[in-house]
Amino acid sequence: MAFAESAGSGESLPSPECAPESERRSWAPLLAVCAGYFMVILDVTVINVAVPVIGRELSASLTGIQWITDGYTLVFAGFLLTGGALGDRLGNRRVFCSGVVVFTVSSAACALAPSAPFLVVARLVEGLGAALIVPGSLALLQQAYPAPTARSRAFGLWGSMAGIAASAGPLLGGLLVSTVGWRWVFLINLPVGVACLVLTLRYVARSPRRADRALDWPAQCAVVAAVALLTAALNEAGRRGWSDPAVLAGVGLAVSATAAFAMRERLARSPVLPLSLLRSRAMSGGAVIGLLFNFGFYGMVFTASLEFQHQRGYSALGTGLALFPAVAMTMFASVLSGRLTRRTGDRPLVVSGMLLAALGLAGWAAAGADPAYPLLVAPMMAAGFGTSFALTGSTATVMGAAPPAYSGAASALFNTTRQIGSATGVALGGSLLATATDFTTGLRTSMAIGALAYVTAAGLAWLCVPAKSEGHRAS
Repeated sequence: MAFAESAGSGESLPSPECAPESERRSWAPLLAVCAGYFMVILDVTVINVAVPVIGRELSASLTGIQWITDGYTLVFAGFLLTGGALGDRLGNRRVFCSGVVVFTVSSAACALAPSAPFLVVARLVEGLGAALIVPGSLALLQQAYPAPTARSRAFGLWGSMAGIAASAGPLLGGLLVSTVGWRWVFLINLPVGVACLVLTLRYVARSPRRADRALDWPAQCAVVAAVALLTAALNEAGRRGWSDPAVLAGVGLAVSATAAFAMRERLARSPVLPLSLLRSRAMSGGAVIGLLFNFGFYGMVFTASLEFQHQRGYSALGTGLALFPAVAMTMFASVLSGRLTRRTGDRPLVVSGMLLAALGLAGWAAAGADPAYPLLVAPMMAAGFGTSFALTGSTATVMGAAPPAYSGAASALFNTTRQIGSATGVALGGSLLATATDFTTGLRTSMAIGALAYVTAAGLAWLCVPAKSEGHRAS
């Protein structure tokens, strides 16, 4: 088995008579972590097709509907670094499990919501649970799979969950809303959350606690404000335009909060994110690469969804099926990259993946006006494959550059920049579609800019991602 060689100790496969138990234990941490991560990302996109029905049944205002969709992502992105800091201090398994409990209970509250304000509050709490889950997920994988090859495969499968969940959200949401009702969009999280919690408590080792590291609450407040304000401004930019006073004010306040955070971190004894980590070219470069490929991929998913639903008249279910080529490639690419990384190292995989994804988006941009669907299959496959193929190496680069004591902070930084990239890609795509002379021009421009982001990420990867890590050389 792929992970048996490294689960826990990095030793070789056990004897045949104990292999089943060993294999189960080697796969269980990955299943637990991926289940939690899948829930978090699924709830970003699954809600979109349910919102019209929710608005009618709960008599929600337009503002209420916006908070139901955006409130979750605001809290999620805003508290990621806090979740990472808590994991490094209290133990990543403890914080991860707490996040799963918060997320699962708040999902049940969402499903039982009697009114729109109640649902908004439940979604905000759900976002907090998500922010506790995600940083610990990568830190727990790094702890569970110390051997470089198996760790790369684990990171690859973890990363593929994001693409699968994001693209499957509209498909699953449309199916549930049209058959059993919108409340099941949240109820499906309950069995997944319970299974995730049981697997984690049984098969994932306890993480070390560092109680001597105090939490710097002023810095925490500053970084939460910075990320939340920036995410909110990006969300509004897609609707109001980039020159809107509210958008400009949000960006300005986010910059001010970031400056306050940086000044506080320079003086703090126990920083949320040690600025010394950012001096590592692999750490800072890997974080920017994550921002760029999320910008390209989620911008593509957003604009493609609008193309299929509004321009071609596909249902939500049909749109999910139309996006399936991109989804199918993510899992295949993550497995393949995990197998190749031992031979090649991370840099060739990240560079080639980014260039392939760029080729996919450029192919869509060059496909002409109203191309037949079969002509779009190859570009979507290239984008999905390339993004997932590169994610394994970029994740390993960021996590490998951080000391074990700051694995939660490194994971939080990587995922925060990715969330900002996603929000920027969606906002820019929405702005281009709204302001272009016609829908096709806006879509093609969005795809071309996404391709440019991927090419930029490839160049950055060539400079920042190590050719071959020491762990890979040793193995």
